[in-house]
Amino acid sequence: MTIEWKGVMPAVTTKFTDQDTLDLQMFEVNINAQIEAGVHGIILGGTLGEASTLSDEEKRILVKTTVNIVKNKVPVIINIAEQTTKGAIEAARKAEEDGASGLMMLPPMRYKAGDRETVIYFKEVAKSTHLPIMIYNNPVDYKIEVTLDMFEELLAFDNIKAVKESTRDISNVTRIKNRFGDRLKILSGVDTLALESLLMGADGWVAGLVDAFPAETVAIYELQKAGKIKEAIAIYRWFLPLLELDINPKLVQNIKLAEVATGIGTENVRAPRLPLVGEERKTVLKVIENGLKTRPELPDYKNSDLM
Repeated sequence: MTIEWKGVMPAVTTKFTDQDTLDLQMFEVNINAQIEAGVHGIILGGTLGEASTLSDEEKRILVKTTVNIVKNKVPVIINIAEQTTKGAIEAARKAEEDGASGLMMLPPMRYKAGDRETVIYFKEVAKSTHLPIMIYNNPVDYKIEVTLDMFEELLAFDNIKAVKESTRDISNVTRIKNRFGDRLKILSGVDTLALESLLMGADGWVAGLVDAFPAETVAIYELQKAGKIKEAIAIYRWFLPLLELDINPKLVQNIKLAEVATGIGTENVRAPRLPLVGEERKTVLKVIENGLKTRPELPDYKNSDLM
């Protein structure tokens, strides 16, 4: 299905059983909660999806399962995080074959590619697939920045459509809009900068805490889109302590604990990750408990009259 590259797109967690196999039953519970809340797409196999621990077969199962669950209500996007160009092309081929609607792509993993190498990497994958691509630009965590000059070259390919903007520089939203207009859609990739990015013109939000709080996340997006800025800010201010759980090395464990608290996940992670223990666990649980105690009553954000 066609992707509009706007709105809230959860970077969903991968659910595991106690036996370290895919927990597709709980996975479906969470995906259905996202759809019910009104998200605009589902993103699989990102950092929150523990992509580096998944086998190719597990990734394919997740794509096929999600496509079956959502039944064309929203697009299904799979992240590509590969070490080689050959591997990335093959991953794109499998995604298309399995029914994915689009790709999110990181630069080459492990090897710190130069600008020319990074551009050619993305170009080769774009040439190999019909699927639309969102480039994940996160130099803070992945040490390679896709600059505006690099995007200038990449946008020669019609299927490079969007950027997951995670540079942590809000002014980059304006730079992208000034340079490319609507040719390059912008989705904020940092939960704690999401509303600020949307207000500066970002088209959407690749979200993390949405995995546990889907309705609140979508409400913020829909309210700001409708010009209800005061209402959006009120929810966002309540949300911020929870959103800060996403900008942490243990973001997967943090968010999975939040999913448990809201009844749409388990805290099982795949080793070498381990569930939180001790003071670290207590600190995260306190943030979650405080959030639940003060959880706001949401307006009817799905109502078309909101506009």
